Amino acid sequence: MTPDTEEALAETIKGAQAPLAIKGGGTRGMMIEGDTLSVSGISGISLYEPGALTIVAKAGTPLSEINAALAAENQRLAFEPMDHRVLMGTVGEPTIGGVIAANVSGPRRIQGGAARDYALGVRYVDGSGAIVKNGGRVMKNVTGYDLVKLMSGAFGTLGVLTEVALKVLPTPETQGTLLLRGLDDAQSVRAMSAAMGSPYEVSGAAHCAQIMEDGAVTALRVEGFETSVSYRLERLKELLSPICTDVTIGDAALTEWVWRSVRDAELWKDVPEDIWRISCKPSDAPMLMARSGAVGWYFDWAGGLIWVRMPPGGDLRTNLGEFDGHATLVRASDETRAVLPTFHPQKPGVAKIAAGLRARFDPRGILNANLMASV
Repeated sequence: MTPDTEEALAETIKGAQAPLAIKGGGTRGMMIEGDTLSVSGISGISLYEPGALTIVAKAGTPLSEINAALAAENQRLAFEPMDHRVLMGTVGEPTIGGVIAANVSGPRRIQGGAARDYALGVRYVDGSGAIVKNGGRVMKNVTGYDLVKLMSGAFGTLGVLTEVALKVLPTPETQGTLLLRGLDDAQSVRAMSAAMGSPYEVSGAAHCAQIMEDGAVTALRVEGFETSVSYRLERLKELLSPICTDVTIGDAALTEWVWRSVRDAELWKDVPEDIWRISCKPSDAPMLMARSGAVGWYFDWAGGLIWVRMPPGGDLRTNLGEFDGHATLVRASDETRAVLPTFHPQKPGVAKIAAGLRARFDPRGILNANLMASV
């Protein structure tokens, strides 16, 4: 089923007699029970006002189309969404609706916030087939309940997005990356924490033992005007000299490659292990990896996000035990997915609230049924 208007989508959901698997670009590789309901036919940029830093697009609009329109005006999406196709081995085109529904946010989140922080307004169809609009086209619009934030990260379980309004930002003149070599996990977190606490506006902080293929590298990105970028990189180098003396500066081209690799986990596209991601307190990252049983990992978000390679079928959550955060299974065999849920089990209080929301927005339980039942 591929309705091409919001009204047709509403009628499809209203008349559904069985669970529906909501599909955008299909690039995340999720297996969802039910009849496939694609929003790819509800596509197109509805409004773009570069002077107001605002773009409005229908949910099925390919991300590439939005990026091209923004690039023509020297603007970009601020939250740097991941492209899952390389890691997941999928095809198709990521859509803006899928990005917002999953709150897909890349390395720049540590500086500017997540995808949901740039969503100004949404239109969606709930589980009863009702068309709902919330938010607006300016940041100050806070009338009523903030359903914009609620829909961002709900993975289509509360409603099917049909249109999103987003704040965008200018593209900086240039970028550079400070590369610190030879640090262990604990030292890297110290360095990244110091950088993030500095006045030098770091827009990316990652640590990986393999990305440069010659030992551990901690990467710190700075963006802006060329003279400012050069100045801030030198100041960061001085600031971090007590932690690391083997420091180099990567130019804009190297910076582009490094952060695309970090964002998309590109170097893990052909590895045989299961892929997980952990959200946690940065200070906990080294401890969590020490007890993870993982065969490889790297830190993003200054240690607040960990990408993990686990032996096939390995239960990372059991190995980690209780911690302040959550672990999500990103890529695994069908056999492993049948045993291990994608999302981290919720605590009882949160689970009760989540169940109440689903009952309110999707009383028949037909939208991506059971996808987040164990979140």
